[in-house]
Amino acid sequence: MEAKDFRRIALGLEGAEEGSHMGAVDFRVGGRIFATLTSEKQGYGNLMLTLEQQAAFVGELPEVFLPIAGGWGRMGMTHIRLAAASEDVLEGALRTAWKLRVEKNVKAGRKSGAKAKGIGAKKTRQRKG
Repeated sequence: MEAKDFRRIALGLEGAEEGSHMGAVDFRVGGRIFATLTSEKQGYGNLMLTLEQQAAFVGELPEVFLPIAGGWGRMGMTHIRLAAASEDVLEGALRTAWKLRVEKNVKAGRKSGAKAKGIGAKKTRQRKG
């Protein structure tokens, strides 16, 4: 996979938009970042995951996933080696980061920008009613 594939898959997720943060391409849903191409020149895409999700991805496919160095990695930020990832793996990883962001947006009372089945819809209705 390449950066163009990362971009295509990320933007194919419901409500996803491309933005820029500190000069780097990012992908957002509900105005909040779920993935970036900050490390594109090194051959990586970056995913915003929980520590548990990061551990699962790295544990299952250490040749594809690795924590970002330093404090960001200790917060769940994870590199995906684009050249080593299949389309299915890349899509699943991006969908995981997107879904996490949508769920966080719902918990924070933000518009998620996504109306995916079962993601946030029930919680939103409960808050309104």
